[in-house]
Amino acid sequence: MNQFTRRGALTAGALAGLAPLARPAFGQARYPARPVQVIVPWGAGGGTDATARIVAALLEKEMGQPFNVVNRTGGSGVVGHSAIAQAAPDGYTIGMITVEICMMHWQGLTQLNRTSYTPLALMNEDPPGVQVNASSPYQDIKQLADAIKASRPGQFKASGTGQGGIWHLALAGWLGAMGLRADHVRWVPSNGAAPAMQDLAAGGIDIVTCSVPEARAIIEAGRARSLAIMAPERNPQFASVPTLNESLGINYSVGAWRGMAAPLNLPAPIAQQLTAAMQKVWNSQEFKDFMNARGFGMKWGDAEGLAKHMEQTDATLGAAMREAGLVRV
Repeated sequence: MNQFTRRGALTAGALAGLAPLARPAFGQARYPARPVQVIVPWGAGGGTDATARIVAALLEKEMGQPFNVVNRTGGSGVVGHSAIAQAAPDGYTIGMITVEICMMHWQGLTQLNRTSYTPLALMNEDPPGVQVNASSPYQDIKQLADAIKASRPGQFKASGTGQGGIWHLALAGWLGAMGLRADHVRWVPSNGAAPAMQDLAAGGIDIVTCSVPEARAIIEAGRARSLAIMAPERNPQFASVPTLNESLGINYSVGAWRGMAAPLNLPAPIAQQLTAAMQKVWNSQEFKDFMNARGFGMKWGDAEGLAKHMEQTDATLGAAMREAGLVRV
């Protein structure tokens, strides 16, 4: 080997040795370098799917790469939440996690819980409202609460989702806050808020606990009324509906929230970049217009905020599920 060739080989070897060290920094600087998959644990056309798609579309504008939504349904949310948690922590698979991640482990459906992810951002929360038929004799939440307290167990019937779902737990928590057993009002399982509201309008049940946006169509058709929401403050989109605290002095709040997360151990620079982009999305007029048009509640939290929100939700729902006899662990 002559001197030139030997020098070239040494130089090439030195560069080869440096390349692996240089690549991560270069890769991080230009993240994302290819399309990002956004997993949604619920079906196409629902509120979570719609929210995820507007977030993905605006992230694409902000970060310059496609953010492709993929619906991974099944197992009461377990399938999609598992797919997010089990993906490679490289920033190219993220997902929209929902309040069910603070419920499923209590029910014994999965070992996944709030600590199974790298939290990125809280994007939305919809508190439940207490809806009654338009012809109900109860004109406000205090009249309804007094009637429930005076009733025999099981006399009132309520619905809004399946057994043990978020709106069932909302009712159980409210009853507990009034000093009543979680089953004092009989829960009638349904396949979601829409059929429950139809049943309410038809007179088949007395109460529906679900978000006011979900009840909106029946309310605006003059077939139902919302008496209160379980939230710290009123929803600006439904400003005439008071909170439980205003009307009853009960400081009880819960809600169906949606947040963005990644697999555990996502590198901090990528996580920070995603959170910053998501905050820009949340603050954008396009996102506000989309959410307001649907009556979806806007609630922001950065990575730390989402982590704290999940911790609080997990404790609240765990207590409600225990009271309702739904804990299976």
